[in-house]
Amino acid sequence: MGITYKKNHTVSVEQFIALLKHSNLAQRRPIDDLVCLQGMLDHANLTITAWDADKLIGIARCVTDFHYACYLSDLAVDETYQKQGIGKQLQIDVQNSLNEKCKLILISAPSANAYYEHIGFTRNERCWVLQRNESIE
Repeated sequence: MGITYKKNHTVSVEQFIALLKHSNLAQRRPIDDLVCLQGMLDHANLTITAWDADKLIGIARCVTDFHYACYLSDLAVDETYQKQGIGKQLQIDVQNSLNEKCKLILISAPSANAYYEHIGFTRNERCWVLQRNESIE
């Protein structure tokens, strides 16, 4: 049947956790905090998913205004399906869901920097992060 891609299709927390665990993203996501994970799914306003029958094998989870900026919060592809263009197709489908002037922004895992450069992203050194347990002074 092949891989199918779906826009804003419902994903359960259990499916999301399984994908995170099989994509190396689990080490950087709160997989033991079901409330947080459910909130991540519920409040993303653009999600593109990849499916092999009823198995979730990829996700691009975004927060966007659709016109100026789209933050690609999670890009995950099951390890057994990687290097088949699924991650690239997820990003293409995200771009196709946005206004023509909307930029795609993400924070890369260090091991993925070469991948994003290879597919056309430009590195930006101006990202800043404030952890929730840190205060603005």
